[in-house]
Amino acid sequence: MPLTATSLAATDPELVAIADRFASDVERDAPLEPRLRALLRVAALVATGGTAVLRVEIDDALAAGVTPVALKEVLYQAVPYAGLGRAVEAVVVANELLADHDHELPLPGQGTVTPATRDADGLTVQKRIVGDDAVDAMHANAPADEQHVQRFLAAHCFGDHYTRGGLDVPTRELVTLALLVALGGADPQVAGHVRANLHVGNDRPTLVTVLTQLLPVVGYPRTLNALRALDDVAPTSTEPPTEEES
Repeated sequence: MPLTATSLAATDPELVAIADRFASDVERDAPLEPRLRALLRVAALVATGGTAVLRVEIDDALAAGVTPVALKEVLYQAVPYAGLGRAVEAVVVANELLADHDHELPLPGQGTVTPATRDADGLTVQKRIVGDDAVDAMHANAPADEQHVQRFLAAHCFGDHYTRGGLDVPTRELVTLALLVALGGADPQVAGHVRANLHVGNDRPTLVTVLTQLLPVVGYPRTLNALRALDDVAPTSTEPPTEEES
């Protein structure tokens, strides 16, 4: 996050220096493609509610080549995880910056479902990402008076969002993980989406890199909790290879 481009460079130069050193450390040990890094940090900042830094990060994302469509898809996808209030606030900030960059709004639509298809299409995508058995178990284990929430998950989280254009499914899963990690207090959901990320091809090294990149945005406690979830779901081998494996 280029805080040197903000008024903090004059008012709080020591904070800017600390942030810059931290960013350099992260980039050295966990480099990530700039556009993906920007999208994931935007997602995390939406969840934490850091509007001042979010403005800087969105501006940097556009400068790094993130398309307006990809940016808006991250913000829209924040709705079922961070809630409407934070997501809409972020959209307002993004719209102001997009106007500054001479992008015409509204952007081309990315929806692919209709009111008649969102339930079935959402359930199909949910099972593809989370797994048939896991989704069936969620429905089977939910009390009768909570079954509607499971239907909402399929239709809204997956039907209204994961079926959209603008971002591929592996990227959307990383965005969802960034949102959940940044929220804090969502450890079961973080673990669930670690599994989902692995299921769509985002391997352990990728997830370690992503979580490291989120560290300056979300802080150590939330990052360490997410790394614990990753270690529980996809532990790295600490044993020396056997003779057959070496």
